[in-house]
Amino acid sequence: MILIFIVVSVGLGSRYYSNQLPGWVELYVGDTLWAFNVFLMLGFLFSRKTSLWVAVVAFSFSLLIEISQLYHAAWIDGIRAYKIGGVVLGFGFLWSDLICYLVGISFGFLFENSKIANRFFFKSK
Repeated sequence: MILIFIVVSVGLGSRYYSNQLPGWVELYVGDTLWAFNVFLMLGFLFSRKTSLWVAVVAFSFSLLIEISQLYHAAWIDGIRAYKIGGVVLGFGFLWSDLICYLVGISFGFLFENSKIANRFFFKSK
């Protein structure tokens, strides 16, 4: 749970301080950390599932969110107008976001299965 809050803080910080960071940070880091956080939250909620299951569901969820950005009805754009709605749902479809999601979720999978992570954060599955 602590790791989820750390990732959220770093992700929001990368958005808040984006004008003081390199351009690639603004473009890619937030989406990568968003997907990593989806992986962490699903792993937290479904702790009895395997890391691979969590990674597949996290990527599927992320893909659905990205595809939903092609849909622009007044009601969903109204949700996106709120800060939290925009962070969760995003605004416009980008192919590069799918790569960021794959990188973030892959990092989560590899991190969870590393010896360091298992020693300090996770129980071995």
